Order: sequence, then structure tokens, then C-alpha cells
Amino acid sequence: MTRRRRTAKVASLLCLGLAVLFVPRPAFAQVSPAEVSNTKLRSVEQKYLLQLQLLHRAIADAKFPFPLYLTRYVTADPDRQVTFDARGLEFVNFQNDVVLKTSAIYRAAYNSDQLTQNERAAHTFRDVIVPILRLISEQIPADVDCDAVGFEISYHTRAPNKSYEFEGKEILVVVLSRDDAFAFSNIADEEQRQAILNRSPIFVNGKEFGLALDDRNPLDREARTESALRAPTVNPAPPASALPATRSSSDAARSGPVSRAASRIDAAEKPSSSLPGVPAVPAGPVADTKPAATPADAERLQSRYQAQLDSLLKEGIEKFHLVDYAPPAFTIYHDRLVLQLTLRNTLSFDKNTTSIYRRAAQTFDLFLAPELKGLLQNLPAGADFDALDFSVLNRLGNEKTSSEAVEFVCPLKSVRTFANDEVTSQDLINQSIVLINGVRVALNLQLVE
Repeated sequence: MTRRRRTAKVASLLCLGLAVLFVPRPAFAQVSPAEVSNTKLRSVEQKYLLQLQLLHRAIADAKFPFPLYLTRYVTADPDRQVTFDARGLEFVNFQNDVVLKTSAIYRAAYNSDQLTQNERAAHTFRDVIVPILRLISEQIPADVDCDAVGFEISYHTRAPNKSYEFEGKEILVVVLSRDDAFAFSNIADEEQRQAILNRSPIFVNGKEFGLALDDRNPLDREARTESALRAPTVNPAPPASALPATRSSSDAARSGPVSRAASRIDAAEKPSSSLPGVPAVPAGPVADTKPAATPADAERLQSRYQAQLDSLLKEGIEKFHLVDYAPPAFTIYHDRLVLQLTLRNTLSFDKNTTSIYRRAAQTFDLFLAPELKGLLQNLPAGADFDALDFSVLNRLGNEKTSSEAVEFVCPLKSVRTFANDEVTSQDLINQSIVLINGVRVALNLQLVE
């Protein structure tokens, strides 16, 4: 059973009737090198500051099917001119590589009843990322001192034919090696373009994704890796002496993003990431050495324990505030079996007086944490799975429907130790993945209260 992110039913076909709100063109400001604490990143930011400003202007002048707004934070609101940060170009660290990152909000709305998640991502890739890649190749030197070029693009999704009609965001993250990024716009052959994507880390809403340009469904991991291994590199590797100083070695620089991404998922260590839409592997049971789970494993578990899951839903709607339209289900997350539960928060938040971090902290401390002991007692007896995926729907202000989803992917063993009062709330959060509307965040419970 494939993973269904019910808390943000995703969109598909471009909604031609989308109302385009006017937003004044932002000044072509750029992240100041003085703001960057990392010495290496500060140096490269300073070196290419002028080129980044010119690239910002070129992107702002470009025509896209729908309005595009560069922003440092893809969850921001472009209509809030006072607080909107339009500095969407910067150098960041990603898996120990230096990445030139473009972050933007794309004002398109896709209909999930008409386009699949893969088709939505492919539309966004073709309409936004490909044109920006061409502009990057025009404004940024091909030997720029970075290892990769990354994109973080958010867009709206809608499920208008559902009884509960939910509109949310999907976030597409694509990271191409430097050579692939600069070669991409000069390649017309679709097969070669697909080969580049197959060897590149791609994520949708924080989940590794096999983007297929000409198909309704994404490629599975095995097919991607097989294709990436068969496909030749577009450009030969430069000599080691020509590699930027930011690279650790010529072998590491040319190992290929897909192989690095695969090892990241299977390894026990926890690499850092500056791309919010990309998850890092949490410490604990989810990142152990068990064989990767498959959708077939999830389907077998679902079938075996369906009666107990039905009972959990029936009792949990009132007792735990489970939602009836997203029943408990076993699914796959980071190649591990998880039980996904969708709950509606009983708390209501004022969007204007609380931050997303404070709302997430209070969602855990005041709503989810008190429910964990009871939930554990009602889980399917004997089911062997790795983690619990709690999707909590928050209501903001007087809105009738939930407009924010906070997701906690918690290792099952860690939840049990927390319920037994052996670890603190922060310990559990530190061993878990936290996402807000599909964006991975770091959460310090006491700091944001």
C-alpha cells in the first residue's frame, strides 16, 4: 500500500480559474554574506553575490504559466508584504555538499482528482525548474564553487470533489549535481533528462520520490537506481585539481546523488540538511538495519489487522479524535513500516499571534502527548511495525476546516519508552521526524513556548 498523505490531499490539474492576486515585485535583495555563519558558505556567497542578484532579477522578469515568487521560506505568504522574505537564492549545506538553492512559491493550484502526484510534480518541474536551470546556466559560471544545484518549490493542491474539500501545499525538492544542472537545459532528449533525474535526490513533501517526466506514476526506488547505474554521465568528471575546494574528494563529488541518497536512508548516522523539504534519518528504531519494507508488506499487515484497525477507528473517533475519512493504515515511510493515524486537534490557534513552531510544540505537548498511552493500548496486538505516523490537523482562528497539518513520525520503541515515563517529550521529538504542511522542521519544545 503506497503512502497516502491524507492531511494534505494533493492537487493535480492546473486550475485555470485560479485567481491571481497582485503582489508588487520585490526588490532584488540577496542574502547578505554577513548573515551566513558558516565560513565556507559565507565565502562562496560573497564571491557570487553580484551573479546571484542578476539571477534574481532574471527569474523575476521571466514568464511562468502562473506567478512565481522567490522566497527564503516556502511556507511564507506572498501577500504579507511586510514579513515576506523574497531572498530565495542562497548557498546551503546538504549532505555535506555545498548547494546553490532556489526556493520559490509557485501560485498554481492542481486538482488531485485529475492529476496524480507524479504529474503535479512533473508539471512543476517542467514549468518552473527547467526554465530556472536555463537562467542559472546564463548567469552563474559553470565552474561555480558548489557541488550541486537544488530547488525547493511549493505549490497549491486541491481535492474539490471530496466531502471535506482540503487545500494545502505540496513541496517539490530536486537536487542535481553541478554538472547535471548545467548540462540539463542543453539536452533535448527526454530519455537523457530522465536519466539525470533518476540519479538525483528528489523529494515530495519530505518523502523520497521517483519523478517520472512522462508517466502518471512515479518510478520506484529499484527502477531509479537500476536506470541511474546504466545511464552514462552527461559530462566526464573534471580532473581532481579542477574540483572546487568545497568538495571533500573527487570520488565523493562524482559518486552520484542517488547513491548518496540511498546510503543516507539506510545508514544509522544522521546527516544534516539545509533543505526543509528533505528529511534526515532520525536516530532510533526507524533507521536500523532491517531489510527495507515494501508496499506488499504494508498490504499484508493491513489485511491481517484490518478488524483491529476498524475497531481502533470506531473507538478512536470520539476517544482520540481520529478522523473518519482517513482510517488508520499501515504504509511505507523511509523504507520502514509505519502505522499512520490522522487526528483532529481539539485546540484552536490564532495564526496572527503564534508561530508555526509554537503551534507544533503545543500540538504535541497539549494534544498528542496526553493521548499516547491510550493509543498504545489500542494498537493492533502483535503487529510488527517500526513507527507511528501521527498527522494532526490544526484549525487556525475561525476557519471551518483544518488549514495546517503537523506530522510526527515517531519510532514505536521511543513512543513506548515515553509512555513509560523513561524519556522526556523532547527526547521523543529528537528521535522523531516533525513536518509542518510537509516541511521538515527542528522543534525545541521549551524554546518556543
